[in-house]
Amino acid sequence: MKQKQYYLITLISIALMATGLFVVIPRYDGLEVGLIIHFILIILLSSSLLIYPKYERYLFRIIIIIIGAAYFYMLFFLYPETWSTFIFLCFIPGFSILFFDSKLFYFSLVFNGLLITLTFSYVGLINQGSDYSHIKMDLIGNIINFIGSQVILYLIFHQSANRIKNQQLYYEELQKSERLKTTGQLAAAVAHEIRNPLTVVKGFLQFYENENSFSKEDKSNFSLMVDELNTAEHVISQLLNTSKPDLDQKMETLDVRKGLQSVTDLLMSYGVVNQNKIDLSVQGNLYITINIIEFKQLFINLVKNAIEVSNKGDSVVISAEQKKKEIEFKVIDTAIGMSEEEMNSLGTPFYSLKSKGTGLGLMICFNIVEKYNGTIQFQSIVNQGTTVIVRFPVAEDPLTDKKE
Repeated sequence: MKQKQYYLITLISIALMATGLFVVIPRYDGLEVGLIIHFILIILLSSSLLIYPKYERYLFRIIIIIIGAAYFYMLFFLYPETWSTFIFLCFIPGFSILFFDSKLFYFSLVFNGLLITLTFSYVGLINQGSDYSHIKMDLIGNIINFIGSQVILYLIFHQSANRIKNQQLYYEELQKSERLKTTGQLAAAVAHEIRNPLTVVKGFLQFYENENSFSKEDKSNFSLMVDELNTAEHVISQLLNTSKPDLDQKMETLDVRKGLQSVTDLLMSYGVVNQNKIDLSVQGNLYITINIIEFKQLFINLVKNAIEVSNKGDSVVISAEQKKKEIEFKVIDTAIGMSEEEMNSLGTPFYSLKSKGTGLGLMICFNIVEKYNGTIQFQSIVNQGTTVIVRFPVAEDPLTDKKE
């Protein structure tokens, strides 16, 4: 709701409350306690509603609900001849729906249930209907009506919450679709231009690799270069496949310890340059089914990001353990951390917290995790660090399978 609309509705509500106050003033002889309470509650409720947009906090919402409930129960008890005030008591939890807060709704539902129980007890046992004949004459019927109104409110809230949740999921899927579309267009535009020079360089290296005029050491270096070019070609192919995933890649049962150790070995020198240490912890014999190149690509990206944001001397921790039917990986740093808004944007093309980053590395990480039915989650606190949690379905120990 826009602020102008909110303030308009709030001012109309305050005007109605003030009108009600002026209507009942002739009933009192001077400033009696009831009139003073009525006036104070109008001031409190009006002030709370007017300043709420500046303090949209959970605690402040609870305060508004409590003051609002006090106001309507005050009307019920001070003006028993106005039987319609009972209707407001039934729909007090309805006001919390406007905040779209499930905790607040359930709080107001329970809170109002306790208040109405005390109210019915007072009417039936103490007052005995002398002031509330419209309640006492059919106490059971009024209780049933109240319960029915709460059920109706719950159904309204439940349906509204489901609709909002579905809209959020739709929005997230739409964002993801746009991200993949943008990446696909980018990949199609540049892949051909990148592959051409790679193919030329790879061809010359393969030619020199078979040339007898070079020493074995040179040939070994050429072979290593060709392997790295193959890896680069694989990355380019994967970038193309972000909009059309290749599900026919070679899969294998990977020993998690060996896979992570390989990643650690590759990045150890990078960490030394930045004066960062990489600590690896793998609990037990763990196996997952995945393409080994993509596994390395995933964790090289995550660990490299952690090193780059870490301060000199900090350690980056990589851990893996089995939890039920999943292998849970964690990459932990104690660096600058991220806000919730920054975490929500991770994986978007060209969104990066690094000055020279493109955001494509994390986007590819998201695609790899999704491809193998895994999940990726970020937990971060500003100025305290970030934990990246990746989960993959567990695979059977290949040695066990052979024994069987």
